[in-house]
Amino acid sequence: MTHADIEVTAELVRDLLREQHPDLAGLTVRLGARGWDNQIWRVGDELAVRLPWATESADALLHKEYDLVPGIAPRLPLPIPVPQRLGEPSERFPRPWIVTTWVPGTPADRAPVTNGSESAAILATFLTALHQPATGEAPAGRDRGGPLARYSSGFEKLLASTTGKGLVPAPDAVRAVWEDAVAAPVWDGPPIWLHGDLHPANVLTTAGTISGVIDFGDLCAGDPACDLASAWILLPNGPDDHFQDAYQPTADAATLRRARGNAVLRALAGMLIGDAGVHGLPGGKATWGPPGCASLQRLVGGA
Repeated sequence: MTHADIEVTAELVRDLLREQHPDLAGLTVRLGARGWDNQIWRVGDELAVRLPWATESADALLHKEYDLVPGIAPRLPLPIPVPQRLGEPSERFPRPWIVTTWVPGTPADRAPVTNGSESAAILATFLTALHQPATGEAPAGRDRGGPLARYSSGFEKLLASTTGKGLVPAPDAVRAVWEDAVAAPVWDGPPIWLHGDLHPANVLTTAGTISGVIDFGDLCAGDPACDLASAWILLPNGPDDHFQDAYQPTADAATLRRARGNAVLRALAGMLIGDAGVHGLPGGKATWGPPGCASLQRLVGGA
């Protein structure tokens, strides 16, 4: 990751609002979070400003959210950050930014799901509402939502890295899950709207129950197995009966096999990012390691 040269502060956010959205400039500004692509600054009690800070791709992802999220938000049963205003690049801050609604809760990498049954039904109901056939304007995913065979080289690198660091005690069992997923029939239905990035840092909890979903920068169209992987990533017991009953139409065996493969990719990546965070390396996030490890145990154990 390459961090921006401009230091983002509350004063800068207030100045940007004063210049482009002066009706919001009098609200209290305070740091909400620093994510992978964006910083989030709370504005009052109900809004937030998201500014790109760490990746070059963040600008395009913000524009995508601004253009597409308002169209899908009304049908979703969980709170999500809905773009309200667009901030244009300026001399003060030379990148686009957006004002969204604020979604309360704590990211699940810091406050994991503990109410498994209720959260399973909530997650499945959310995915049922989101997973509708996509319109022609829906973009393809960046390395997600397609046939798993495309990602085989990435899997090999992730498995080699995690095994080399001693993070994966049974690499053959992990490989078996992956190979079964790749061998499953590919998705032959229409492209489906996907969140595309349902890992613990992008799902909020309240009192151990899923209460919101954030960061729709990877919103795309593709195989629903990409998002269904979140059941193994987020839920303490994987996709239990509550999840299977609530998700409609019921996922067939091939889709669940592909979902397990997607979950393996996300679990391994989370473990590496977590390990980098433990060692203070750039791009590392220590809180990502434990959920990645727990997910992999569920997958290898067959949960």
